Amino acid sequence: MTNESDLPVAQLTPGRWGDPSHPVELPTAALEALKHLGVRRPTPAAGAHAAVVDRPGLTAAQLAFLTGVVGNEHVASDVDTRWAHTRGYSTTDLLRFRAGDTSDMPDAVVFPGSHDEVQAVLAGCAAVDLAVVPYSGGTSVVGGLAPARRFVTVDLRRLDQLIDVDEVSHTATLQAGVRGPAAEALLAERGYTLGHFPQSYEGASIGGYAAARSSGQSSAGYGRFDQMVVGLTLATPRGTIELGRAPMSAAGPDLRQLVLGSEGAFGIITSVVVRIRPRPAERHFEGWRFESFDAGLNAVRRLAQDGPLPTVLRLSDEVETAVNLADPDVLGGGTGGVLAIVGFDGPYNQATANVLAAAGGENLGEGPGETWRTGRYRAPYLRDPLLDEGALVETLETAAFWSRIPALKAAVTEALVGALSETPPLVLCHVSHVYETGASLYFTVVCAQAGDPVEQWRTAKRAANQAIAEAGGTITHHHGVGTDHRDAYTAEIGPLAVEALQAVKATLDPDSVMNPGILLPERD
Repeated sequence: MTNESDLPVAQLTPGRWGDPSHPVELPTAALEALKHLGVRRPTPAAGAHAAVVDRPGLTAAQLAFLTGVVGNEHVASDVDTRWAHTRGYSTTDLLRFRAGDTSDMPDAVVFPGSHDEVQAVLAGCAAVDLAVVPYSGGTSVVGGLAPARRFVTVDLRRLDQLIDVDEVSHTATLQAGVRGPAAEALLAERGYTLGHFPQSYEGASIGGYAAARSSGQSSAGYGRFDQMVVGLTLATPRGTIELGRAPMSAAGPDLRQLVLGSEGAFGIITSVVVRIRPRPAERHFEGWRFESFDAGLNAVRRLAQDGPLPTVLRLSDEVETAVNLADPDVLGGGTGGVLAIVGFDGPYNQATANVLAAAGGENLGEGPGETWRTGRYRAPYLRDPLLDEGALVETLETAAFWSRIPALKAAVTEALVGALSETPPLVLCHVSHVYETGASLYFTVVCAQAGDPVEQWRTAKRAANQAIAEAGGTITHHHGVGTDHRDAYTAEIGPLAVEALQAVKATLDPDSVMNPGILLPERD
């Protein structure tokens, strides 16, 4: 069985997701389905990139400051490097990249080689009028790399070491620039796993996991990334903060939780101490069929509340099952229903299967589970060929308490269908993360591109955001805030909480050089 630690770090292509040496072509059936949605391949091809027009970069004083800290060879001001660090990987990011939109291109890219160099860069930026965007994997899908003013990118790729493994405490210290597959490979050499496998795993990094409160496919068994972090080091313009003397403490508010999810607004996370676990000797994945999404939802809720939880627990709705997962052989020779994926790191747990069976589930065996597992990281590769064909495809996610999940799902679906009525969409949904008190909902939307697909999606996203707020959901479960969710986030937490967070930023970053406009609105 191929494990995540065996996957190489993908060298992402600017403006397209994934490893360019492993492209994905759309199946014939998918191309036929697009025709039914009114999708037509644009002319010229949507995959073509417009010419990139450079603009003035650093002043001589700014360049001298940066090279004085990290050396000439670790500051890149050429247009290709800067262009490759422009924005992230949301659909609107990719569409703007294809159009040659350089408005969010950094003025330079800096590659520090240590925490002290990161600290020195941040400490001196205000004096030379530079804003800073932290960058490690660059996989943001919420506008987290596009601040409100001109900036330099601080790329942490040289901070790529496993610093320490405490085999007694089962913790590891990793630098922020270590990418997901590299972290797993380094830990596997010692017989351990982090157990964190988001769909962005091939490109995302340890620092990004922490800064955006990432959640991976195995969260039912291993927890979210913020639950794994027991310590961290933060470089700020005013100095270094080190947090995490013990796994838990009653010594005031837990400031680790203030830094986790801060998205570079307070400083740059340069290393984390994380909980690790022994690598499992065996893994099992299987599929379960339920008559309806409501029936499946009841089953996964029972597992979340009463146990025993598997490592992976995912439930697709009827539309997602039909589009992505339906196969008469896989679904027991029948049609309809929904598919749940259940995975175990370690021995198979029959007690989990008994709960699912008692809730009306039909065990479909390992076939659908293994199909999902092996195709897990290939799914995001489909977006680029879909965009090439003229489709608009994007995702959004939220979370709520169990009692609100059905109404939340209905409200978001209705909002998306209404906002995209001129190009009727297909709206897919699944539950991928569960808790005793609630769960996440993850939506995928596919429709024909309108004349201005960027504004088309922004209009749909605004409608979905409003529906999420009115139905009692949170604006994001694991994608983060960035700029795309900033207004909804500030409305969700209220003006007093925003003021408190801005006070923290004013203390740590008095000149607002850190990711300005990301997470929080800029101070007046």
